Amino acid sequence: MAQCAEKASLKSANGVDTGFAGVYFCEKKFHLTMLLRISLIVAIIAGLAAGGLGYYEVSTQVPSLQKQRDDETAAKDEANKNLASTKVTLKKTQADLVQTQQDLADTKTARDQAIARAEAQSKRADELSDKLAKATQERDDAQNELAAYQATGLKPEQVIALNKELKDASAEIVAINGEKAVLQRSLIKVTVAYQKIVGPDYTVKLPADLHGKIVVVDPKWDFVVLNVGDDQGALEDGEMLVSRDGKLVAKVIIRSVQKDRCIANIVPGWKIGEMFEGDDVTPAHPAS
Repeated sequence: MAQCAEKASLKSANGVDTGFAGVYFCEKKFHLTMLLRISLIVAIIAGLAAGGLGYYEVSTQVPSLQKQRDDETAAKDEANKNLASTKVTLKKTQADLVQTQQDLADTKTARDQAIARAEAQSKRADELSDKLAKATQERDDAQNELAAYQATGLKPEQVIALNKELKDASAEIVAINGEKAVLQRSLIKVTVAYQKIVGPDYTVKLPADLHGKIVVVDPKWDFVVLNVGDDQGALEDGEMLVSRDGKLVAKVIIRSVQKDRCIANIVPGWKIGEMFEGDDVTPAHPAS
């Protein structure tokens, strides 16, 4: 501004006063300079404000970003854990499948062997029945011959020997029939085991004439002991109805079978009333 004042007092060489024009241009330049400075200051302040606002926004978003990062890391770890668990489960399932296939093959083999033994025993029993019939016929013939030869003096030793042969044949038939019954029960067990492997929802059917009674009741653990077992045709997983005076009390499922006893648990949802010793039990799914 001092320079502008000095210029205002100057005159041109020909005497023309040029001071006011110089002052005008000097002041305009000064105003422009000040305007540029103010604009620069405003720009700096705006930049600082924008930077501060950006820093504030970033600083407020950092916890959220950190949480998002932690959540993604946890989700990744959980996914890796689930993948590892799935691999283990798949491996176990494959092993179980191989074992099940082997068990199925073993069960089929055992079933075929049991069927073959039962057929052989049945054939043997038929042969012994033929022998018994033949022996019976021979005995009758011998008795007739004895009556015919009594007058001629037939020796008693001959009749005794024939009777002994008949008794031996009868005893052998009884033993074979006993073996046949055992094999038939074994065949039923193998068939039931095979059906369980093939179809997990298979319903075990019990002999229609399997009737028994409860001999022991344990209300704490909801199990009972029945007076029917392997000899009577009881099978594991077979279901029986418990009744008293013709009224249904409960339904139980056989879990363990012994020679002439079995242990059964109450089927969930089928306990209509309390069970007592002496209650009757009959098959829920009798075989036809």
